[in-house]
Amino acid sequence: MTDFEKEIIHKIDTKTKPPGALGKLEDLAFRIAKIQNTLSPVLKKPAMLVFAADHGISDEGVSPFPKEVTWQMVMNFVSGGAAINVFCKQNNFDLNVVDAGVDYDFPKTEGLIHAKIDYGTQNMKLTEAMSIEQCKEALKKGAEIVDKKASEGCNIIGFGEMGISNTSSASVLMSKFCKIPIEETVGKGTGLDDKGILHKKSILKEVMELHKDKTKPLEILASVGGFEIAMITGAMLKAYQNNMIILIDGFISTAALLAAHAMENNILDHCIFTHKSDENGHAKMLEFLHADPILHLNMRLGEGSGAAVAYPIIESAVNFLNNMASFESAGVSEK
Repeated sequence: MTDFEKEIIHKIDTKTKPPGALGKLEDLAFRIAKIQNTLSPVLKKPAMLVFAADHGISDEGVSPFPKEVTWQMVMNFVSGGAAINVFCKQNNFDLNVVDAGVDYDFPKTEGLIHAKIDYGTQNMKLTEAMSIEQCKEALKKGAEIVDKKASEGCNIIGFGEMGISNTSSASVLMSKFCKIPIEETVGKGTGLDDKGILHKKSILKEVMELHKDKTKPLEILASVGGFEIAMITGAMLKAYQNNMIILIDGFISTAALLAAHAMENNILDHCIFTHKSDENGHAKMLEFLHADPILHLNMRLGEGSGAAVAYPIIESAVNFLNNMASFESAGVSEK
């Protein structure tokens, strides 16, 4: 343990409370102070980026919803009607939606960032979802968007997503990076019944077989990822480089983190895991990353919703560290 880490613990432990009495808030305060390298951390201009893209694998019937729902939900985001809009407004997040690769031409709209790589990925059951060049471009665009947020003063950022069939990509990414059988990574997604889940598992077993020789992180991401997932991966890596706090949402966002972690092992030092999703597989993702999420509210919506909902708890951790009296300042006797 470094001298600075000891200073953080001393500040936490000498607040007017029994040691450890604030539980996970103390862990959060320690982590945030360490990331910012200060005993008085500040959360500045929290931002949420929701990346959207379509997936060729949707042609295989792995989701009960048609891919048109992707662009329709993007329009719902920009008009302010989705859950993530409500939670971001509640917690003063700057929200932007990013067209990473939706099969639709959006008009210029306030709050919508146009970063389209293509009109959806290829069907990963038949070929690579994207080329290496496209994957690199997605990583770059995600990084550029985060760089802009950092230049505007943001130091804490969350990532959401929207893309019909993107749980299929996330399941395969999880299987590849965590070395877990695909049967254990597949869940309901947007609401499959038991028969639908069996079909999805069957299709994704074929995907795994086709891409079994892909072992390098970039190859894996390109062959079975989505444009939104790749862009989030690049965004997370840039947030780490900019010394930002990274809020990790649910199943899809954590799949992007698996890719980012494979490329930069130290990124976990900057991550706060906001909740455990009820999507099958997320718990094992968290276990693989040795992560202890703040919340478990049986959510599995995506969009960054878990990260936004958890934000007031993160604020509480910073506020007690900065504003709560110490035994000495309050004139309270320690044992």
